[in-house]
Amino acid sequence: MKKDLNIKIHEITRVEGHGNIVIDVKKGRIKELRLEIIESPRFFEAMLRGRRFDEAQHIMSRICGICAVSHTSASLKAVESAMGMKISRQSELLRKLAFNGEVLQSHILHLFFLVLPDLVGAGSIVPLLSSHPPMAKTGLELKRLANDICSVVGGRHIHPISLFPGGVVFTPKPSELKRLKGLLEESVSGLEYTLGFLNSIPVPEFSKEREFISLKARGEYALYGGEPVSSLGYAIDPGEYTEKIKEYIVAHSSAKHAMTDKGTFMVGALARINNNFRQLRPRARAAAKAAGLTRLSFNPFMNNVAQLIECFHITEDSIGLIDSLLELGPKPEPLAKPKAWGRGIGIVEAPRGTLYHEYRINKDGVIEEANCIIPTAQNLRSIEADLRAYVPTILDRHKSEISRSVETLVRAYDPCISCSTHIMDVDFVE
Repeated sequence: MKKDLNIKIHEITRVEGHGNIVIDVKKGRIKELRLEIIESPRFFEAMLRGRRFDEAQHIMSRICGICAVSHTSASLKAVESAMGMKISRQSELLRKLAFNGEVLQSHILHLFFLVLPDLVGAGSIVPLLSSHPPMAKTGLELKRLANDICSVVGGRHIHPISLFPGGVVFTPKPSELKRLKGLLEESVSGLEYTLGFLNSIPVPEFSKEREFISLKARGEYALYGGEPVSSLGYAIDPGEYTEKIKEYIVAHSSAKHAMTDKGTFMVGALARINNNFRQLRPRARAAAKAAGLTRLSFNPFMNNVAQLIECFHITEDSIGLIDSLLELGPKPEPLAKPKAWGRGIGIVEAPRGTLYHEYRINKDGVIEEANCIIPTAQNLRSIEADLRAYVPTILDRHKSEISRSVETLVRAYDPCISCSTHIMDVDFVE
């Protein structure tokens, strides 16, 4: 369709952080398209230089209030890798449970408070309190449960204080773990209700082949552990991750973009499910089948569905983690002691995708260098590529509808813009 169109969306709504969208179409062809990240750089890597190793996790959790456990976990794994610490099975189970709580609360926040308004034509969650009270109530209850998991294990809802280099410094009471298990079992009905609601709303038809990168682990659905793999069939050596995940600066963004040798790639829930479908728990696989997500999907709008499928998996997995903890008989344990120093890399699957932390620690336990690659920074190139392919397919619509559709596509990635802004030298151009 030979149409002229100029769209400037200032401050995309219902995403974490601040970004603009600029699209200029002349005679049906895109002349300019930019996803401008306008957040100020935050210099977290620089903040770590000269700090003790046991301060790192508390500093780095502040990169994000939503993904605080993810940044804490990646930070701890980097420190423990550099200093030769091996944590106990109990500590690993507790960390995985806290991690599950965070991914659950992040997905629920995104689905109910940021995406659901798009699905029903509302501007925010507020009108849904009256128009769709069962859905709003379900979202609030699931969010409270997820926050409760983080609080019981991590010591508070955000920025955990019990996760520490060498282990966990607080052990939940068995009664608290049993209470969480009961709430998790009860929450399945809410997830099934949500699945039915999402299945009743058509997903925009848009598909573009892409590379998916995520962690993969033997015998489990990789969130806390594993090594990076590509849907194209190759693995990434954690020690050489910067050779495969190549960040670069773009003029219109205060956040870096990233690519592999193959080009654009995507991380996040959809990437994880496409790479790890067989590792999903049974209830999650059944939910995926009900949602039509049973084979490789290249539709980025399906990332929302993938997040809900992961909620099913996390709920069932968390029940299993609690059973394992109760079988062990949770009790206070000493922290593992440092045995070395040097370079350490910590990799986890944050809610929005693969997160890398790398530190170099000297013999005095002081951090000399730090590097982080954030999921949203890895997805920004993919978002722009999708916008370039998607916009021409909807040019027959009214400008206001095109604008809404463009924002909806960006929101489907669940970008955490503030997390991704870590660079200094940016020259914004008009």
